[in-house]
Amino acid sequence: MKRDRFKGNRLAAAVAGALLTVATGQTLGAAFALQEQSGSGLGNAFAGGSAGAEDASTVYTNPAGMSRLPGTQAVVAGSVVCPSIKFSDGGSQPAAFQPLGGNGGEAGNCALVPALYLAVPINRQWSFGLGVNAPFGLKTEYDSDWIGRFQAIKSEVKTVNVNPAVSFKLSDSVALAAGVNWQRITATLTSRVNYAGAFAQGVGQAVAAGQIPAAVAPTLIGAAAGLESEADVDGNDSAWGWNIGALFDIDRQTRIGFQYRSKIKYDVGGSVNISNPALGSLPPTLAPVGAAVAGGVNAVLASGDVSLALEVPDSANVSLFRQIDNQWDVMADVQFTGWSSVQALTIVRSTGGVLSTTPENFRDTWRASIGANYHYSPQWTFRAGLAYDQSPVRDAQRTPRLPDNDRTWLSIGAQYRFSPQLVVDAGYTYIIVKDPNINQNEGNTAANALISGTYSNNVNIGAVQLTYTFN
Repeated sequence: MKRDRFKGNRLAAAVAGALLTVATGQTLGAAFALQEQSGSGLGNAFAGGSAGAEDASTVYTNPAGMSRLPGTQAVVAGSVVCPSIKFSDGGSQPAAFQPLGGNGGEAGNCALVPALYLAVPINRQWSFGLGVNAPFGLKTEYDSDWIGRFQAIKSEVKTVNVNPAVSFKLSDSVALAAGVNWQRITATLTSRVNYAGAFAQGVGQAVAAGQIPAAVAPTLIGAAAGLESEADVDGNDSAWGWNIGALFDIDRQTRIGFQYRSKIKYDVGGSVNISNPALGSLPPTLAPVGAAVAGGVNAVLASGDVSLALEVPDSANVSLFRQIDNQWDVMADVQFTGWSSVQALTIVRSTGGVLSTTPENFRDTWRASIGANYHYSPQWTFRAGLAYDQSPVRDAQRTPRLPDNDRTWLSIGAQYRFSPQLVVDAGYTYIIVKDPNINQNEGNTAANALISGTYSNNVNIGAVQLTYTFN
């Protein structure tokens, strides 16, 4: 029996392709963007973000707002994002020759989202700003023996964005700004591969080719029953983008802000490391046959270098800020994100061969929010906000990497002014996620199992921010 007879094992190829597509694709496409870029904005659900211009965090939300700051200002902020992601089975099916598994436990994990901003006036017209933050991120992890282990176990994606920007005060009522963005992305994603199913497919092909008698097939297949491979995908890349902004003072109490952030094109390079198990014991006469089949499966489920071309979507935000009187401010905004740029994801091996192409069919999304500030005293300000945030994921394409759905934000916050120089903000948000249904087998139940059921998701976010204005 020749080893190369089994390099074309279709089930094994499907398993490998499904693994890589889920691992480096879906997680980078769904609700992956992080709004949590400041502590002051969180209390208002980030309503009025591009018009508020309250502190140096405007470097990210709209750098034109630097024209309103009283002097050189630094902001240090940290947000703790704690999603709860719990799956309930509703008719899932096991992969071939595998037990079904459990519900996966608590898949959500808390993550820290830090941010640093600096705004420096150069003269009466020009200002310079620098922002360092994390605009995209994800962390989920299921139990290793759960129903969906052949589609996802751990997903951890991190980004760092460095955004220098300048603003120019065109007149007393108009300011314009532009910036560049250097962004770094890293990802670690794991899952299991149904080695038993791939081996059984190889045995079936050998029987069909007349290489082994059908009578020995059950013994061979039994030697691999329940066996799983462990797969770990790591990747990273750096890329450039840009942003522009404008701020218009309609009158002394009212302003409108606009910001646009460009798409960023990545060529994510990385590797897939697959650890394949050893077969169970076989009679001496069948051991060489089993080794040949296993060799073919291992050749397909091989470690190696891979790459993925990915375009992170652009976004546009329009905001309104209105000072009602000395105690009340109100704000609102609408944000568009062009997620439809992600329609298909193609995984390519270092040899140039296409490993897999998966349709994603993401939709463009809208986010709308409203908020208010109440200035209780010269020291204390209290905040509240409400937002509705669409998910780009359509029901048919939902996967366990990020089982997302439309969300409603409920936010509160407070600010205490220790002195004209030092201000502390704190905010809290509870996000209600519409229960997502899932019916996903990544195209092949025998290889990946069928995950069928409902998720119960929510998110708790807390943030603290220090703002210091230099004399």
